[in-house]
Amino acid sequence: MSCPARVCGWMCRSEPRTIMAKCTACFAEPVVSLFPATDLQLPDAELELLGRWLAPEMADLWLQQLLEQTPWQQPHVRLYGRAHRVPRLVAWYGDGEAGYRYSGLTHQPLPWTALLAEIRARLVATLGQPLNGVLLNYYRDGQDSMGWHSDDEPELGANPLIASLNLGATRRFDLRRKGQSRIEHSLWLEHGSLLVMRGPTQHYWQHQVAKTRSQCAPRLNLTFRLIRSPA
Repeated sequence: MSCPARVCGWMCRSEPRTIMAKCTACFAEPVVSLFPATDLQLPDAELELLGRWLAPEMADLWLQQLLEQTPWQQPHVRLYGRAHRVPRLVAWYGDGEAGYRYSGLTHQPLPWTALLAEIRARLVATLGQPLNGVLLNYYRDGQDSMGWHSDDEPELGANPLIASLNLGATRRFDLRRKGQSRIEHSLWLEHGSLLVMRGPTQHYWQHQVAKTRSQCAPRLNLTFRLIRSPA
């Protein structure tokens, strides 16, 4: 990764330095980063953060349209023998064969809308990889969250690529090693940013979006992926 735009916005809890960095490719204003403007190499992981992959005006438009047009659901998951509603609203879109199972739930895809098909086409052009499904997560406020997990379902194959587009409020994205309880790295996912996880990342790392007591505006996260063996 040669462009500083690929590391803007990173925050590492173990790094004491604070560096003001300005990347004209990504940000109109300086951002606070605890990493210098060089490549970030996490052990057994490949992560890339494009701070403003999407122009703010387009991000605003997509956020509004997706919130209004999506048939949101709040399914139940079973934990320790009891059913609980997931702490956010969700929707799964994709190609007809892209059934997806996670958290004990099997999701059959809704057909692509014109907007989601456009977003997918832009991502495929950026990433150079086909994508056939997208999970939409709607965090209505700071009490909506995503627990610790890895995107390592068998349907995704070995070393899956996950492209995560973020719209709306900035939320903190935490990472920890599998089998560990301590948060090792965090970064802030801003409006219009794109986080790409690939390679062995899902084998060795878990991630979460934790609840926050801070007042928080709505946030929409779209995680595109390639389903290789449908559920």
